[in-house]
Amino acid sequence: MLLPSSLASLSATADVLRRAGCVFAEDEAALLHEAAASPEELALLVGRRTGGLPLEHVLGWAEFCGRRFAVDAGVFVPRRRTEFLVRHAVALAPDPAVVVDLCCGSGALGAVLAGALDRVELHACDVEPAAVRCARRNLGGLGVVHEGDLFGPLPERLLGRVDVLLANVPYVPSADVELLPAEARVHEPRVALDGGGDGLDVMRRVAADAPRWLAPGGSLLVEASERQRDAAVEVLRGAGLSARVVVCEELYATVVIGTAGTRDPVGRGRVPNPGGQD
Repeated sequence: MLLPSSLASLSATADVLRRAGCVFAEDEAALLHEAAASPEELALLVGRRTGGLPLEHVLGWAEFCGRRFAVDAGVFVPRRRTEFLVRHAVALAPDPAVVVDLCCGSGALGAVLAGALDRVELHACDVEPAAVRCARRNLGGLGVVHEGDLFGPLPERLLGRVDVLLANVPYVPSADVELLPAEARVHEPRVALDGGGDGLDVMRRVAADAPRWLAPGGSLLVEASERQRDAAVEVLRGAGLSARVVVCEELYATVVIGTAGTRDPVGRGRVPNPGGQD
């Protein structure tokens, strides 16, 4: 058991964290000292962290796009690489915009996007009750959070009206989940990590239904690993969307963007846009 006296300084706390395997021990020590109201609380927080709890769950928040969002125990922690997806979503959003954030987790993606737009109607969905509660706290009056599987809980009035569809779906192949760091494997919901046999099962489900929900010219944005990028492009193209890939080497981020066709002027449905890959 950690004694408060053994954590009196930042350097002492960092030493304890480093011995526990925390790579960014100095940074984490500073955040834990900031969060603790007393030496006793600091010892409790450090004990939780060295016991394997993700730092974000210890602190109760995660930083995303320069803002702090509540992240409760059992809720998927937004990754920094996903900021790249949000940046592209902001660039694609019209004014006004209808935005849907599927697999929303803490709601951080939708909240950042809504905050960057002047006029937005935002809907977020997640199947995990803990995530839904957390997203409602983070979004406040910015949007509506629905509990349910993918598009299931969305109101039908959104059919054909969604300009930007964020879908930060799980894409880790089932066989690789056990290879993830314990922080994710043990403390985050498996449904937020496991993407099925090749990691693209949930993406396929989203892509299959996306054309019904997207507005003409609307965009679906999904994350994938570098090795999945070509298969992900084919998934989106197979659903009738044009598809392109954007990559950020700095963040190790790969985003696949699918775009719905425009309406035929005589009402014969959508005309697909030419596909492409960056």
